[in-house]
Amino acid sequence: MGMTSTPSGYPTLGLRHPDRAVVQRWAWASLVANTVIILTGGLVRLTASGLGCPTWPRCTEESFVPHSELGLHGLIEFGNRLLTYVLIAIAIGTLVAVWRWSEGRRLRRHAVVLAAGVPFQGVIGGITVLTDLNPWVVALHLVLSLFLVAGSTWLLLRVRAEAASTSSVLVRRLVLAVYATLWVVVYLGTVVTGSGPHAGDLDVPRNGLDPQLWSHVHAWAVYLLVGLTVATIVLVRRDRDTTSRTPALQAAVWLLVAELGQGVIGFVQYFTDLPVALVAVHLVGAAVLVAVATRLVVTVHPSPSAPRPLEHEAVVGRSA
Repeated sequence: MGMTSTPSGYPTLGLRHPDRAVVQRWAWASLVANTVIILTGGLVRLTASGLGCPTWPRCTEESFVPHSELGLHGLIEFGNRLLTYVLIAIAIGTLVAVWRWSEGRRLRRHAVVLAAGVPFQGVIGGITVLTDLNPWVVALHLVLSLFLVAGSTWLLLRVRAEAASTSSVLVRRLVLAVYATLWVVVYLGTVVTGSGPHAGDLDVPRNGLDPQLWSHVHAWAVYLLVGLTVATIVLVRRDRDTTSRTPALQAAVWLLVAELGQGVIGFVQYFTDLPVALVAVHLVGAAVLVAVATRLVVTVHPSPSAPRPLEHEAVVGRSA
């Protein structure tokens, strides 16, 4: 991560005088870490290890670490808890990088929210254990993780300061409709999961809803999302008010690709009785989908407070 050292020999990870490249690497680390912990959290549930550590913040009433009687389930759940501290370290590093970056003043508030969101999410994870993996709390836990993925993506894109498209009001509104529908799709997916077999523990009750019915509701929301995305692609191509249409068009096309890929995985897992491997891939796919959709929103809604583009820094560097 661009590690440098102080005169005393201690590594600084580029945080003493971060430039755009250093901040960008920290933003990438934040995005990747928030995605990985969704996968590991999913594996906790998929291996029925959700109560491997039966209490929180300790693993047992007597210890913060699992003992041998908890077996593999205890190790899996405890390992996921340890990753939260890695995520906190990355969030703090990202915050420091943004705070010390000369171009990052307008991004500081966002970095603070991301940093605060990680321990808050850890507390929600603890509540899921204390409520014996209540499916509604577990759903909230996943949605909040996806919010952190969206926030990390937003930060990364603002740091990169890539070219944006100045689009018409209609395009911007349609993109916001796409984004709102995406979050409805995500939440409905958690409802379906809460009614299905992967509860996180063999004795945990489900939400009591009909999984087949809600799978169809979820699917219809996906159809709407795909339709709105196709409409966005068509409108961007025809929009005379859109300057630099290529970034917006590319972002919309990539979103459609992600939706279709995620949809295929969803259908296959539904008709094959939810195999663990496919469910895990579907979880990662949800994070990818949120990230790609966030990119589309940022692309058609350029922020006047964003840092200067990369080209500006290159010119300044050559003139110096």
